[in-house]
Amino acid sequence: MPYPGCTNSPSSLRGRRVLVVEDEALVAMLVEDALIDAGAEVIGPVRSVNEALASLVRDRPDAAVLDLNLDGVSSSPVADALAAAGVPFVVATGYGVDGMPPGHAGVPVLAKPYDPSALTAALMGLWPKG
Repeated sequence: MPYPGCTNSPSSLRGRRVLVVEDEALVAMLVEDALIDAGAEVIGPVRSVNEALASLVRDRPDAAVLDLNLDGVSSSPVADALAAAGVPFVVATGYGVDGMPPGHAGVPVLAKPYDPSALTAALMGLWPKG
């Protein structure tokens, strides 16, 4: 059953593997549900910078959803690693655009709380239309 409020088609992210980096359990579950409903395969969720970096080495995603603050620790190293690996990502944060890590100003930002359909739309926007 689709996540309430999700207006994207069930297959909008079909075949895409998305890493979820989020330390808040409830938010992580909601993100995971929305991505699954949109057809994505979810990697994670992972709750720390170290877990995220290890996951990138072990299981390269097609994209990622990245919280900027993981239990009081900046996830900038994860943003840097994603960019270096050529993995597009969306930042989900309560800090807004002002909290973006240096060098990642062009990354799409979703201000918490956000609608699941905004998340899937932002992820779909990471790839060229074809």
